[in-house]
Amino acid sequence: MKIDDVKKRAYAMPFTNPSYPRGPYRFTDREYVIITYRTDPEALAAVVPEPLMVAEPLVKYEFIRMPSSTGFGDYTESGQVIPVTYNGVEGAYVHSMYLDDDAPIAGGREIWGFPKKLAQPKISHEGDVIVGTLHYGSVLCATATMGFKHVAADRDAVTRALTMPNYLLKVIPHVDATPRICELVRYHLEDVHVKEAWTAPADLQLFRHVIADVARLPVLEVKSALHFVADLTLGMGEVAHDYLA
Repeated sequence: MKIDDVKKRAYAMPFTNPSYPRGPYRFTDREYVIITYRTDPEALAAVVPEPLMVAEPLVKYEFIRMPSSTGFGDYTESGQVIPVTYNGVEGAYVHSMYLDDDAPIAGGREIWGFPKKLAQPKISHEGDVIVGTLHYGSVLCATATMGFKHVAADRDAVTRALTMPNYLLKVIPHVDATPRICELVRYHLEDVHVKEAWTAPADLQLFRHVIADVARLPVLEVKSALHFVADLTLGMGEVAHDYLA
């Protein structure tokens, strides 16, 4: 294989059989359960990187069911997103993500820098309750319960929240294990169509685990909950801040 052939064909690993195809990546009938809770301000400040600023001591714990996505397949995700500001503009910092499919783990980490780990998240509908669970191996790390479709939510407000900028800390090591890339990445969700959205009472429990450390940001008070279904495209990213520059 010639050098020019490598340059033309290379976009992901493994080189001859990449873990995911080229984008864009469109998601259909993406189901969200998001529980917003108040947490310890000091614990929050310890995990949010500058130049992002913590807006309030709040965390959005998310369970996301993705039954149809181009390139990444059928999978479920769970994790924590923190409301922040950057240069005075509201956005969200993705702190942790746990999911059950190799392709979106590889693609998410390599392209954008999503903090993804392999685990077993799940959303299930049990009569009048929506249940979200996160297991890491055999250990239960998170449980969320929410009433099923109690009150219709403002779909325009949900759309505005989804289209705000999102931030990631992308870290890729050099071959000697020093940082080769250390960047604050910004991305947007695009072509968003919210099909339905609901609010209801909810509860959230997080359990301590050495690897899936979601309980590092403890639940002090549940503030609100949102359940909705949307179609959207995961947009490409841009570098907002280069820590190595």
